[in-house]
Amino acid sequence: MASIDGKQANDVALNDIKQWLALNQLPGLGNAAFCQLLAKFGAPDAIFSASINQLREFVDDNIAQKIQAGINLDAITPTLDWLQKDNAHLVTFADNTYPKKLLEINNPPPVLYAIGNLHWLNHPAIAIVGSRSATPQGEKNAENFAASLCHTGLCVVSGMALGIDGAAHRGALNANGATIAVVGTGLDIVYPARHRNLAHKIAERGLIISEFPLGTPSKAQNFPRRNRLISGLSLGCLVVEANIDSGSLITARLSAEQGREVFAIPGSIHSPVTKGCHQLIKQGAKLVETTQDILEELKNMLPSTSPYGLSSNLHMEETATLEANTVLTCMGFDPINFETLRSLSGLTTETLSSMLMVLELESKITTLAGGKYQRLM
Repeated sequence: MASIDGKQANDVALNDIKQWLALNQLPGLGNAAFCQLLAKFGAPDAIFSASINQLREFVDDNIAQKIQAGINLDAITPTLDWLQKDNAHLVTFADNTYPKKLLEINNPPPVLYAIGNLHWLNHPAIAIVGSRSATPQGEKNAENFAASLCHTGLCVVSGMALGIDGAAHRGALNANGATIAVVGTGLDIVYPARHRNLAHKIAERGLIISEFPLGTPSKAQNFPRRNRLISGLSLGCLVVEANIDSGSLITARLSAEQGREVFAIPGSIHSPVTKGCHQLIKQGAKLVETTQDILEELKNMLPSTSPYGLSSNLHMEETATLEANTVLTCMGFDPINFETLRSLSGLTTETLSSMLMVLELESKITTLAGGKYQRLM
């Protein structure tokens, strides 16, 4: 048997990437048809080698002829150049890093574009979504829940939109946790533009993914497609705030259809941004007041011996408990400002901020006027 040297192996890998890209970026060839072709022929090289009559069984004559014409190198060169950047990746059905959870959903994307650490694609995750026009309390809830769930070892998945999504990502980052942003544009575009700094932080500490080729602009029809990936990557979906017509309810519905758990935080009966959550609860979503409500539902889905399971995060939980007790001890029962508390506790700014969010979520402390904190128990 002839051996393959390093250069040959690299050439083979590059040719594979070109074939995946060429099919993924072929105008008119959608995910469903792409998947049908893969199911029939097994791999992109076999698809390109198929006869025109074989291809016509799955696609129309125009698409079949485009496939027969071979790889359009001009069309994929910008993406090949983009893949030379640090932490830029193409993930396909053929890769071990492709998220196994997405293989469970209908119409999974054969190709994902990614920036960041691919490790998180197969890490147990929770989706946190909600209104773009969130209330300050809603954003605070999203940050606190994200931070607290990260402390248990879960990765937080959201859509990097304004409002609840952005708050969920920030909460995960503030807790030194991991977060995945699933976006509805090409990865050469940051949408919304005001989240450019947030996107850089997510790429450094977590992962940004898209099923859309580079150059794909923000279009309304892209976001429901994006939502099925947010739910598909996750064990469950927490809706923090949502109007009745919110896109977050689409994510929740997709979660239920995909066999994932659905959670919702209740709120005032007079607030429009909580009516969607109340509707979900009426339909069977679990009413959530603390992260423990979520963990109770998910505990059987996390393998006890897995390096990602909650049991393996015992040291992390013990450390968090120790830090929380340190903060409470240093606070006493009188109002105290952040700088004084940081000095007394010896914790870093990042760790202390995370601990304060968790403690407030657990109703152990409260925030006072003037940026001070007070212990409640």
